[in-house]
Amino acid sequence: MNPNPQRFDQLPRYVRVRSEPDATFVEFDFAIGYPDLFVELVLPREAFTRFCERNRVRHMDARMAEAIDADMEKWRYGESRGPAD
Repeated sequence: MNPNPQRFDQLPRYVRVRSEPDATFVEFDFAIGYPDLFVELVLPREAFTRFCERNRVRHMDARMAEAIDADMEKWRYGESRGPAD
């Protein structure tokens, strides 16, 4: 049992944008607490901006995104192929 549990509203929220920067609709991954457990969402650009502000999101950096991609590949193929494969 965790001696210092966080309340749900205090858990960090993560966003990883998947769409092009000039797209009308923003395709993105959204996670609460654990960046590797996410849902895929689509919102118009203005709604996405408000969504990020209201949820005080942290945008995933390249290192986080690479680690998540490697883990997903491991689950899909049984091992990580790595960037050189």
